[in-house]
Amino acid sequence: MAPSVLQNGGFILGLIGAAGLIATTGMNNWSVKDRQGDVVTSVYINKGLWQDCQTASSGMTECRPLYGMLGFSSSFQAVRALMIVGVVLSILGTLISVFSLKCLTMTSMGDTTKAKMSLTAGIMFIIAGVCGIAGASIYANQIVASFQMSINYGGNYGGNYGGGMGGGMGGGMGAQRYTFGPALFVAWIGGGILLVGGILKSLAFREIMKDEKSQYPGVAYKAQARGKVDQDDHHSVGAKKDHNYV
Repeated sequence: MAPSVLQNGGFILGLIGAAGLIATTGMNNWSVKDRQGDVVTSVYINKGLWQDCQTASSGMTECRPLYGMLGFSSSFQAVRALMIVGVVLSILGTLISVFSLKCLTMTSMGDTTKAKMSLTAGIMFIIAGVCGIAGASIYANQIVASFQMSINYGGNYGGNYGGGMGGGMGGGMGAQRYTFGPALFVAWIGGGILLVGGILKSLAFREIMKDEKSQYPGVAYKAQARGKVDQDDHHSVGAKKDHNYV
């Protein structure tokens, strides 16, 4: 496959994945209230990484920011850190990827330099994708654990167990259970797209380096035998003397 196709494809996928990772980091529906068994629901509760929101049946939404750091579990803090690192790396990778495109001509930048920049952007995309997938998976694992505990041991235990994730999955007797929100799926899809984009950028680096080697093939030098060189010099000198004699 042509290096330009790999580079452009990796850039487009990286851009889409970065946009998905940025969007999911700011979304407030990482976990949503489980409405299974509710006959009438007047309040919809969503929880994100930065604030918890409640939406009434009238359509009015109220959000409570999640201030502080000591009041949350280490898993929740790890999810936040992973998503921030993923967003930063994906943005940097996108910027580097723009300047590494073969269609963008710059006088002071050769193909080898662009190939190295493409590899750097690819590595950043891969790490950002892993961070996004890992962050969403950790959060989803906590939701599953809280959901199972609330079923096995009652609402009180389940609400207290999930208290560190997103400001609490509920609390006290009759605490609501929470399930996966749309933000988790956006994070998984965005992380996967970033992984594919990073792989394409890395493959583009290999193809560019192959083209560079093929354009400058090595020249084999075969030394001439010493005896033959002396004999040729002797004949040339003799011919010169005959010519002068004539």
